[in-house]
Amino acid sequence: MAELDTHDSPLPTTTVKWRFPSIHPEGRKYTVIAVAIALIVYFGVSHFVGWLLVGVAIWVATFFRDPIRTTPRGDKLIVAPADGLITMIAKVPPPPELRGPDCLADSEYTRISIFMSVFDVHINRSPITGRVRRIVYVPGKFVNADLDKASEDNERQHFMVEGSDGLRVGFTQIAGLVARRILSFAKEGDLVEAGQRVGLIRFGSRVDVYLPAGTAPRVLLGQRSIGGETVLAEVGIASTLTGSSQ
Repeated sequence: MAELDTHDSPLPTTTVKWRFPSIHPEGRKYTVIAVAIALIVYFGVSHFVGWLLVGVAIWVATFFRDPIRTTPRGDKLIVAPADGLITMIAKVPPPPELRGPDCLADSEYTRISIFMSVFDVHINRSPITGRVRRIVYVPGKFVNADLDKASEDNERQHFMVEGSDGLRVGFTQIAGLVARRILSFAKEGDLVEAGQRVGLIRFGSRVDVYLPAGTAPRVLLGQRSIGGETVLAEVGIASTLTGSSQ
C-alpha cells in the first residue's frame, strides 16, 4: 500500500499525487484466474475471444481495487461507508438485529441507502471511530439491491459501532442481484477508525446507514458518495440540504 498522507493543518503546504489503486488481497486470486483463462483461450481457442476475456480480467482487477482515501476528522462527523449512488433516504425503524438496550433504540432513524454498481469500489469502511459492538450476519435472497425490500429480504450483515462519547451508528452490508458473498474484516470488540476498511461485498450491492436521532443527512438523493471521504451527516445538525440534478 502506498504511504498514507496526514493533514494536521487546514492548509497543508504539500501536494498529493495521483496513485494507481492497489488490488485488495481478496481479489488477487480472482484476477489471476481471469488472466489465466484469457491466456488459455487466446493461445488455444480464439484470439478474438481471448482478447474479450482479457477485458473481463481487467474488469475483475478493477472491481477489487482498493484506493487510499482521506477521511475528515471530527467526533460528530459520519462519513460514507461505501462508494455509490444515494438512492434512498427514508425514516425507518432499525433492523431487529441492531435493536436492544446495548444497541439502537426501538424508534425511527433516518436511513441513507448507498447503491454500489459493479463499477464502484466495493471496500466498505467504518462511518465513525469507535468500538464494534455488534456484527450480525443474516442469510437471505439476492434480489436487486436497489429495491427497498432488499434491506429485509437479501443476504446482509449488520454492524453497530459505538464511539467513545456513546454515539452509536448502525450500518448494513446488503448483497445484491449479482453479489454472492459478504466479507467482514472486523470482528466484535475491535476498535476501528472512521474510514477504516471493515468489509467487502462482491459484485454489486448496497450499504444502509442509520443516522442518530436529531441528525439530518448532509447528502441528497442522486448524489454520489465516496467511501471514507463523503460526510453523510454531522451529529446534532438537523437542518437538511436542498439541491437539483443537472
